Amino acid sequence: MAWDFEAVAGPYTFTEGPVWTGEAVLFTDMYNHRVMRYEPATGKTTVHHTGTNQGNGLMWSLRGFLYCCEMIGRRVSNYGADGSLEVIADRFEGKRLNSPNDLIMDSVGRIWFTDPRYGEDRDDMELDHESVYRLTRVPEGHWEIERMTFDTTRPNGLLLSLDERTLYVAQSDYGEGRKRELRAYPVLDDGTLGQFRVMHNFVPARGIDGMTIDSEDRVIATAGWRKSAAGPMVYVFDQSGAGLETHRGPVDMPTNCCFGGEDLSDLYVTASSGHLFRVRTGLRGVRR
Repeated sequence: MAWDFEAVAGPYTFTEGPVWTGEAVLFTDMYNHRVMRYEPATGKTTVHHTGTNQGNGLMWSLRGFLYCCEMIGRRVSNYGADGSLEVIADRFEGKRLNSPNDLIMDSVGRIWFTDPRYGEDRDDMELDHESVYRLTRVPEGHWEIERMTFDTTRPNGLLLSLDERTLYVAQSDYGEGRKRELRAYPVLDDGTLGQFRVMHNFVPARGIDGMTIDSEDRVIATAGWRKSAAGPMVYVFDQSGAGLETHRGPVDMPTNCCFGGEDLSDLYVTASSGHLFRVRTGLRGVRR
């Protein structure tokens, strides 16, 4: 059955990074440098936070912290409810990050994030790679950064399986001969990543931008655009990479998604059109 998407907020500028807080959906209005808050109970959308430096991916922790990938700020930040700001990562080996894009937190509180550089302007890049990193809070209070991938170019969305033994990474590079894949990296016992397997190859279409996971360990991903025959899509993959469902996106270039609502069966989708969409699904998210 086709999904019936409903626009519940917007249009703003390019919207991204939806996260469910238990009461509301927070999402980024990227080019207005702010985080918006949509409350299903009232249908109202308000400004939650400003000054995000073109914030992209968001993460809401169970302790109530809001983390943001600031693309032009070239850093990962923690926005406190009292208006405070903590920069938790802006450099690796003394060099500025490229443009943090998306992030997740594992069950022990470590933060994983992607650091690609999209667009043609690469003159100010200090790093010679585009990688996935992991941040660990140490007793002294600061965050230690560790490079996790050595084979990615322009990694985008990322996700952990329910048992946290697999890291899913959207390898979404563009141009002739570039790879656009959904990759599954095993998380090894020593905490490093093993050799990835390709779950799905999106070439020649647009690869995955963002993704989330449901209670059955299925990957729900936003990808595609009108430039290719498949068009804008929301995909559902099982752990083997089999495509279980495909749903035509409501507008061009869906960017990211999350589950929300009282039973976590509403899927919220952001898009290049600047909207926040909602669709009732037969799937159910998880609280992490």
